[in-house]
Amino acid sequence: MADVLLPQLGETVTEGTIIRWIKQIGDEVARDEPLFEISTDKVDSEVPSPVAGVLTQVVVPEGETVEVGALLAIISDGPVGEGETSEPVAAEVEAPAPAPEQQAPVAPPEPVVEAPPEDEPPTAVPRTEPRLLSPVVRKLVNEHGIDISTIEGSGVGGRITRADVEEIIRQRRSAPEAPASPPSTAPAGTGAESGAAPGDGSVIVPLSNIRRTIGRHMVASKVTSPHVLTAVEVDFEGVERVRRAARSAWRTEEGFSLTYLPFIARAVCDALGDFPHINASIDGKDLVLHRSVHLAVAVDLDYQGLLAPVVRDAETKRLRAIAREVVDLAARARRKELSASEVTGGTFTITNPGQYGTMMQFPIINQPQVAILSTDGISRRPVVVTGESGDEAIAIHSVGVLALAWDHRAFDGAYVAAFLDRLRHIIQTRDWEAEIL
Repeated sequence: MADVLLPQLGETVTEGTIIRWIKQIGDEVARDEPLFEISTDKVDSEVPSPVAGVLTQVVVPEGETVEVGALLAIISDGPVGEGETSEPVAAEVEAPAPAPEQQAPVAPPEPVVEAPPEDEPPTAVPRTEPRLLSPVVRKLVNEHGIDISTIEGSGVGGRITRADVEEIIRQRRSAPEAPASPPSTAPAGTGAESGAAPGDGSVIVPLSNIRRTIGRHMVASKVTSPHVLTAVEVDFEGVERVRRAARSAWRTEEGFSLTYLPFIARAVCDALGDFPHINASIDGKDLVLHRSVHLAVAVDLDYQGLLAPVVRDAETKRLRAIAREVVDLAARARRKELSASEVTGGTFTITNPGQYGTMMQFPIINQPQVAILSTDGISRRPVVVTGESGDEAIAIHSVGVLALAWDHRAFDGAYVAAFLDRLRHIIQTRDWEAEIL
């Protein structure tokens, strides 16, 4: 018999939502075989079974959010016994059985049975059939003073889920405080409207779990780090010549396009070697300088959210290897096939909005890192070039902006400016033709 607990799926992950049980009660499961799918603020991923056996009990149903370490299910080394059910139940803690006259009920682990306090109105649920509430649901119910007898749970067996409670909270907030006033006679678009009127075509779209968690982490990052933005303009003409010459052969050999991103990523790794305080993270009052560059690259999930899978030890890899790994990680991120280890542990992040022609973006730092680089749009522009004899002329080159958002606790502007100047120099002068061979 083995307990299945919600594992730690990242340094900052504290909870997860069960999206789907891949195995059902009575199913045999092998060790490391996918058991359930979990959604966290880092990733949606399948979690393997820690042991081999038979799934005999499911404690947390689909759609429920629980904290790291919570009991999710029980796997036994034999078939499902009589009386075992697929309904989520609270598992009992094994203890030596006392004499009948001394035996007392054993408190179950979370999720717990919620008993209303004495000053709370009685619920419609009989005492003999208490309702199970997860820690997150119980907290929301208590904070907003919600009577659980009024909630029709959408979980397995009618269990109340976090989504059920959040829907009631949303309804309360959107409900009018006074009787509706007569319709305004002001024409549409005059500013007289105070909100979305029924029938005006407006649609309410609840924020998804990933949108809410991204929002929480971005706000926390802005509160934690004094953000500063420093940007430089870079001449990518040397990169563009190599890209143009190698484009066809590259696509034939690799099966994907040769973009600017792997060139920038390769140059970043070298520049970070010269400026190690930027390849760092803050741990309490300390700045931790990382020996390896674990390069996180932001991936758009069809406009629904972002993930930043990590290229491990990127400083040891040449351009072609980095390009392959970035493409593979991005494809698996969109298919929700990444493991938790592939989206954690990054030491520096690149975000790449430049494919949409952006001029300059101010990204938010991926905590606890101290910097994030935005690679913005690269376009053909007139530039001043200097010939071997010192003569100046106007030429058309591929030019773009690299913008670094950084944490002022870790270093000052001069250090950042020197880093970006080094990065620009590498991009503009390296023999990139030799690099991609």
